[in-house]
Amino acid sequence: MDTATDRATDAMDADARAIIDHVMTGKPIDPETLRRVRARGERIRQEVLDKQGILDIGVPAIRELRGELPDS
Repeated sequence: MDTATDRATDAMDADARAIIDHVMTGKPIDPETLRRVRARGERIRQEVLDKQGILDIGVPAIRELRGELPDS
C-alpha cells in the first residue's frame, strides 16, 4: 500500500474506534469524526446508486409475503 492509502485506512480505523467507544460507553463523538463518517457513507451510497440504480425490492417482497389484503 502507498502512504496515502495507509493514512486513509488509519483514519477509517480511528473513526470506527470512536464510533465503537460511543456505542459502548456513551462517550461523545467528535464533530469532525461525524462529518468524515457521514461523508464516507454518502460517497458509498452514491457509488451504489450510480452502479445499481434504485432497487425497489422491499415493497414487492412485503406484498408477496403478506398475501392478499382483505376487502374493505
